[in-house]
Order: sequence, then C-alpha cells, then structure tokens
Amino acid sequence: MGYDRRWIEPTRALPLRWGHYADRYAAGMLLIIGGGIQLQGSNTWTLPLLLIGTVAHATGWSIMPAAGWRRLVAVIPATGQLWILLSGPEAAWTFVVPYLCWLLVRHRPARSYITVLFPLANGFIVPQFFTEYTGMLATIAISMAVVIASAWLARLLASSANAQRSSVVL
Repeated sequence: MGYDRRWIEPTRALPLRWGHYADRYAAGMLLIIGGGIQLQGSNTWTLPLLLIGTVAHATGWSIMPAAGWRRLVAVIPATGQLWILLSGPEAAWTFVVPYLCWLLVRHRPARSYITVLFPLANGFIVPQFFTEYTGMLATIAISMAVVIASAWLARLLASSANAQRSSVVL
C-alpha cells in the first residue's frame, strides 16, 4: 500500500479555465484556512470580521482547482460549519462537514471516504476534555490535526487504489 510515484492528483489533470493549478490551490488553501481563523477569532463586538472571514472562506472553496459543481456544493456546508463551530467545543463533530467537502473537491475515490471516521471520532472525544469555550483553541488545533492527517491518509488510499488498477492493467 505504498505511494505510487506515477500517481497524479485528479484535480491536476483538469483543464482550468483561468489561472494555474499551483496558484489556485495555494490561494484557495490560504483563503479557506485564513477565512476560518478570521471567523473563529471574531465575536459580537467585531461583526465585520465575521463577514470578512465568511467571504474569504467561501472564496477559497470557490477557486480551488476542481470540477465546478464540486466547488459549489462545498461552499455552503463548509461555510455553515464555521458558523456552527462558534458555539464551542461540543460542535467539534462538525469538522466532518468540511472534511467531506475536501474529499469531494479533491476528487477522492469512494474508498478514501472511510477516513471520515477519524474526524467523526475526534468530534466525540475532544468535547469530553474541553467543555467551555476557553478550550476552543485546543479543540480547533486538535481537530485540524486530525482532519489534515485524515486527508493525507485519504490521498494515500487514492494513490494506492490507482497503483492496484495499473498493476492489473499491466
């Protein structure tokens, strides 16, 4: 189940109508993460930050290199998840939503969706340790680490699936 060096990201093979893959990927990631941080760092006294974070986050999903319908499907649930997350650590389970959107936008095969179990488990374990909003920084940090590790595992599963198909063909 090793990494196949011949494997290419499915989104890298898509014809883009504008921009370059690396630029859109980097800008999209920056806006998705930066907008999420901006939104989570806001409160009722900094309402413009809510708007800025929401718009940046949605824009990030919109420019990621992917099939257009996938990006559009991801924008609303992923952005809505950020707003639900403002309620505190008990909403850590909602990290499953942007993770599923990530798998969709990155064109991951069905077999990689098993990795959603890790963010889901995290969403039930972390609130057992952090119950007040003061634990939100730790909740987000741990949850993001789980989501990122799960995304890399999903990528590994996608590349190994491709390696098995190419060995069967040969």
